[in-house]
Amino acid sequence: MLREEDVIFRSNGSVRKRTKAPPPESGKKYRPMGDIMRTAKPVCPVNEDYYSYIRCEQCRSGEREDELVLCDRCDMGYHLYCLRPIAVRVPVGPWFCPSCTGGRTVRRFPQLQKMIVDFFRIQQLTNAPEDEELRAFHSVRKRRRRSMPLVRHKKMRRILPFTPSKDPKQRLEQMCSLATALTALQMEFCNDLTYMPGMAPRSANKAIYEKGGMQLLAKKDKETLEICRTMYRRGECPPLVVVFDACEGFTVQADKDIKDMTFITEYTGDVDYLEKREDDDCDSMMTLLLATKTSQSLVVCPDKRGNIACFISGINNYTLEGRKKQNLKCVRYNVDGECRVLLVACRDITRGERLYYDYNGYEQEYPTEHFF
Repeated sequence: MLREEDVIFRSNGSVRKRTKAPPPESGKKYRPMGDIMRTAKPVCPVNEDYYSYIRCEQCRSGEREDELVLCDRCDMGYHLYCLRPIAVRVPVGPWFCPSCTGGRTVRRFPQLQKMIVDFFRIQQLTNAPEDEELRAFHSVRKRRRRSMPLVRHKKMRRILPFTPSKDPKQRLEQMCSLATALTALQMEFCNDLTYMPGMAPRSANKAIYEKGGMQLLAKKDKETLEICRTMYRRGECPPLVVVFDACEGFTVQADKDIKDMTFITEYTGDVDYLEKREDDDCDSMMTLLLATKTSQSLVVCPDKRGNIACFISGINNYTLEGRKKQNLKCVRYNVDGECRVLLVACRDITRGERLYYDYNGYEQEYPTEHFF
């Protein structure tokens, strides 16, 4: 006899009997620990003498033990400066050598316009690389150049806005490459400085705290900066593409010719106090404020949020060949009372050329003797 709770009434009036749930499947059987211990092979104990014979697998040298890291899987040793890309300091947590990790594969971000618009929070995607506002800006600059003497014009070098690629598919490819790199590093795109709880507040970013003062961004250059930010919000990005190199990691190269003094990007990310980040393992930190009081100095930390700036490589400023590769300059400006870091082309850049800048412009401030 059916109980009322075992009956289900269908919409057409018919009755169906509720069936019992099938019995749970039996779990996987494991071998007893006693059997495993009896068949396990003995392992030779590791003592101090074992590590005294560790050598770098790249240069075959055992010197500079403080910069020698061991793989947590095969116990092979590598110097920090022999790794590619170079490690700035000993990694925190488990670390595996290139042989154990194999060739690093980067999962490509889907080249779908809707996903790109959502990822970069584009407000209005446009196919026109230059609108009336930008054309008016260029025409005003041309009139100013004609009206001023040649000598004065050379002294007043102004920052130029970048010119996006005309082909919308090419721009989509450029933004897709950046989204791929950010996704691979589990980063969120952010084209502005961010002030997170527990870090430095926005009130700490004051240009008046800079030791010796900070140069003021000219009014015309500020207009250029705002135009570039507006273009980015519309989906018109700089003509740059992020590529993955097995030796250098993620790098940035020009996707078209770029003129000298062209604005490339602003260095963005979380703002924090320098004293909190002295032992941080992030290798993309950028100086934002060098205050008279060390406790007030600030850095930009693009480890969770950032833009294409964190993938642009720093050069080896200890060698002449390294300086020859430099095609960007990193400049800190006072913009409306706040410190900002801008990357600007310091010479003409040809398509396919990789971008390099002198880290902070301080030749002896940052140890780059192991950069390549």
